[in-house]
Amino acid sequence: MIEYFATIVLLLLLAPILLSFIKAVKMWLLYKRPVSLLQGYRDFGKLLRKETVVSEEASAMTRIAPFLVLSPLLVVLFYLPPIAKGAYYVSFVDAFTLTGLLALSTFFLMLLGLDSASSFGGMGSSREAFISALVEPAMILTIFSVSMMAGDLGIGQAGVNLAEHFPREHTASFLFAAISFFILLIAENGRIPVDNPETHLELTMVHEAMILDITGVYLALIETAASVKFVIFASLFASLFLPFGMEEAWLPAAAIFVGKLFAVALAVALIEVNTAKLRLFKVPNLLGIAIVFAFLSLITYYVLGA
Repeated sequence: MIEYFATIVLLLLLAPILLSFIKAVKMWLLYKRPVSLLQGYRDFGKLLRKETVVSEEASAMTRIAPFLVLSPLLVVLFYLPPIAKGAYYVSFVDAFTLTGLLALSTFFLMLLGLDSASSFGGMGSSREAFISALVEPAMILTIFSVSMMAGDLGIGQAGVNLAEHFPREHTASFLFAAISFFILLIAENGRIPVDNPETHLELTMVHEAMILDITGVYLALIETAASVKFVIFASLFASLFLPFGMEEAWLPAAAIFVGKLFAVALAVALIEVNTAKLRLFKVPNLLGIAIVFAFLSLITYYVLGA
């Protein structure tokens, strides 16, 4: 039980560091001076000291939505696969539950954007709904396919099963699911080529458009939610698609797990440096690829002998 809560604390501490690491790698590759890995903590402290301003047109939703955006993501942290075999985990949380909690957080974020009575907020919310409608079915299919290969629909036990016995006979299906999930990781976290989290250009922003009118503590909560969401997806990818290291004791397993998280962050940074942002109406093509690979994963699983 101690290892279980230590894992939650570890993920929370790593969440802002991973996003700072992505930014630092991108700046280093572009021959700029990299930011500190602790920049996320500095930004959080700065936002807490800022004055919180709320629009006169906003309702009470603006004051409660930041908490509702973060809360489902904190719940998801308790449902993730364990990083070590002996760590406690919630025995049965399937793809529908996990995707539903993530969608709930996105729903409150869209409400926050709409409540600002700003044209930018409404634009960002509509774009987010457009993207989420394509992401969620692909995510359910992908996680369901991996769970089937692991022999258990519960995500926690599926991660344990994959670490104990990798289904080599379903390698093709496994690779299809990995490609699909990595595309979803990029899309759900608003990374290039789907969105650019570092821009405020009217024609391109999605996530930033929904939080333009948010300041102070509320903005700190939203930025925390964004970092927690990334660490959730990185953790799922590390546990389900890089299933090794769990057989070790908790400390060595935690070190291996942290290395896998930074490897995922490095891959995201490399993609962002070498890829241009897509036009909004080209995004469905990318997410369509994720859906196709998710279906291919399920089909090859049954064809190769479920």
